[in-house]
Amino acid sequence: MTKITREMFDQYYFPLFTPPSFIPVKGKGARLWDQDNNQYIDFSGGIAVNSLGHCCDEVVDTLCEQAHKLWHVSNLMTNEPVISLAKRLVEATFADRAFFCNSGAEANEGAFKLARRYALDNYGEDKNEIISFIQSFHGRTLFTVSVGGQDHYSDGFGPKPAAIRHIPFNDIDAFKNAISEKTCAVVLEPIQGEGGIIPADPEFLKIVRQLCNENHALLIFDEVQTGCSRTGDLFAYMATGVEPDILTTAKGLGGGFPIGAILATNEVARVFTPGVHGTTFGGNALACAVADKVISIISTSEFLNGVKDKSKKFFEELGRINDKYHCFSQIRGRGLLIGAVLDEKYKGKSGELLKLCAKDRLLVLVAGKNVLRLAPSLNISDDEFSEGMKILEKAVADFTENNR
Repeated sequence: MTKITREMFDQYYFPLFTPPSFIPVKGKGARLWDQDNNQYIDFSGGIAVNSLGHCCDEVVDTLCEQAHKLWHVSNLMTNEPVISLAKRLVEATFADRAFFCNSGAEANEGAFKLARRYALDNYGEDKNEIISFIQSFHGRTLFTVSVGGQDHYSDGFGPKPAAIRHIPFNDIDAFKNAISEKTCAVVLEPIQGEGGIIPADPEFLKIVRQLCNENHALLIFDEVQTGCSRTGDLFAYMATGVEPDILTTAKGLGGGFPIGAILATNEVARVFTPGVHGTTFGGNALACAVADKVISIISTSEFLNGVKDKSKKFFEELGRINDKYHCFSQIRGRGLLIGAVLDEKYKGKSGELLKLCAKDRLLVLVAGKNVLRLAPSLNISDDEFSEGMKILEKAVADFTENNR
């Protein structure tokens, strides 16, 4: 068998990514091993995807069991796992209905279509504007990347979908001036992820909900990254006192297996009648069985309390490191979605810090050029946490020394 090398990636794959020189081949918990059996501590969680770490035994058992039963029958029929997962999510949330697809981008694409169809059916074709927020991120399809508030992701692909407006996040006055009878939907992340781990202000959310009601606009919460217990609640909206009309989620839902979901009230979901929307692979038995097992584990009060306890340890240890090296101006986020904002004197250098971590075999993320992002597995062990933090402290020490 031909040995797989990192150079082959550059030869055969689209030049969209620049992965590091090593290739992971095995994972367990918050640890990874490469082709040379070097071990890494993973604080990236597959970009907030591996909610139960790598190869969780219970999830692997579920995957194998379902793999011997039924994989795919298309949406021409239903299956037991899709019904079980829909029931579990509906009973745990504000929603009355669920729809499953394959990714966060697909979930958001469907949610935006749903909102526009609802507005058309109820108020006419002039009510079609979507309000989004600067620095938001909602996916990579042409529609979702246009709704997202970062032009560098959407520029260069020809004409963009129309009737999309971007305003500053957490700016109540800007929002009051933007929303109107033409607004069909407002979409926001309870914590902006790719934009820098920026939480929505509680008062801002309340005003958004109130003005959506007054203007007959739907409120969409994009919980692709914040959902599935990432923040210490099953979904981030649960700690805000504000309920959306539509919620999207993905990432941690399958614990590493691709699946996305749209949750909505009966009032909204009813406009998606047969033939209006669909997906070939969404709702397949394999993905739904895995996601059902993941949600059954991460939705218990014991598990959620564990996420909050681990979050406290992360914030405390990051604070201790920062007191020593004065690298960060702010450490923010909730649960195990954490952003460490680089001090002004290190502005634009988050990628340099990431590489120093990787050099010592700690995997972390960035959220833009100024924020180090941590999104580890929600069940990360004390040993994995301690080992990772020792490496992070060394990387911060080297980073500050290199930038004196």
